[in-house]
Amino acid sequence: MAAKVFESIGKFGLALAVAGGVVNSALYNVDAGHRAVIFDRFRGVQDVVVGEGTHFLIPWVQKPIIFDCRSRPRNVPVITGSKDLQNVNITLRILFRPVASQLPRIFTSIGEDYDERVLPSITTEILKSVVARFDAGELITYLPAGQSVLLQLPQ
Repeated sequence: MAAKVFESIGKFGLALAVAGGVVNSALYNVDAGHRAVIFDRFRGVQDVVVGEGTHFLIPWVQKPIIFDCRSRPRNVPVITGSKDLQNVNITLRILFRPVASQLPRIFTSIGEDYDERVLPSITTEILKSVVARFDAGELITYLPAGQSVLLQLPQ
């Protein structure tokens, strides 16, 4: 009698553990300031951007790719020439964030490491073109150490 009760409790516990594992693998969290893009093994990257919160997915078929959409800083050191051909060591600090509605396109065309691939080349070229307009004396006069300058990147 007691053996049958323990056996039924064991079967129920095993069934509950399996059901809990399936439900746990079907849930994912998107933290505050983040967005997710869903990769489906059959349909590819979906065009819908998922916001913050707890969401469902189909286990083993869909996978969430989570992006940080908060403004993040990045320092880019550049050695470039000024108008009078002097070498200038300058560091540009950038605050960047992706446009949330464009995340599926960013993921399919560039990848998850979009900031590592895109920002160094764009910022280096723009910084070189801006610094080349001034000679070394003007740069020292207009840009004392530690001063911030706002440069708008073309979209």
